[in-house]
Amino acid sequence: MGKKQDVLAKIFRHCQQRGDFVFDNDLVKEICQEVDFKNPFDVTKIDRSALYPDVMKQGTGYFIIHLGEGRHQFVPNVSLAYHQLEVIDKAQSIAWKYRPSLLNEFDTSESNIISVGLNQRILHDFLYDDIEADAKQYMPRRTKITEQYTIDSREINVTNLQMEIDAVLELDNAVTIVEGKNGFHDDFAVYQLFHPYLYFDHFRRRGTLDIKGIQCCYLQRRKRKGISTLRLHLYRFYERELSSIELVRKREYVLERREPL
Repeated sequence: MGKKQDVLAKIFRHCQQRGDFVFDNDLVKEICQEVDFKNPFDVTKIDRSALYPDVMKQGTGYFIIHLGEGRHQFVPNVSLAYHQLEVIDKAQSIAWKYRPSLLNEFDTSESNIISVGLNQRILHDFLYDDIEADAKQYMPRRTKITEQYTIDSREINVTNLQMEIDAVLELDNAVTIVEGKNGFHDDFAVYQLFHPYLYFDHFRRRGTLDIKGIQCCYLQRRKRKGISTLRLHLYRFYERELSSIELVRKREYVLERREPL
């Protein structure tokens, strides 16, 4: 178990002992100093359920939600907050021919992963079945929201909740949120898609934006022996409930290089 897991375990036990599962960044920083973990801002960001310490995996398990303004909470039943990525079979795998550009695969950052999907028109093919679709593209941003939602009928109130949105595509008043990840994994934290969904749904419900639909695309890339493979899963939420995630479609693209003209 690494130092990050040691910090989480100590915070969890502390909350258990006092009978209150809400904690703040001050407690995180205090325990980080005790454990000598140098990055307190990373402690509560758990992309995959396997990264929780053993003490939080007992029974149905616990997971972390973010309440905003430096507050967090441990919530029971980890299966509500992490979604198992659906398997993509061979029939859903496409050999995608392309001519690489100078910066096309220069690094493996999340921004670069999404740029490859956009520049090679993979996202357009996957989302719209049309590589010429005139979708507007909006690059990474941070924003905040004050809202309410539910987890298994439990009401959650968030205040000035900060979130990162990797990219957004817009076509015909429909919005697609894109989350990019490096590597293939078994599951992912639903909040990475749900928080941006909640953000746009906030303005849709209030009539501020005439949004016809909101979808969320989880995009992963793995590179082996010089060959990149992109896996895309498209989801939607059918209510303001964290666990209401539903698969729309899935596909894999294997990049095959063409020689330059």
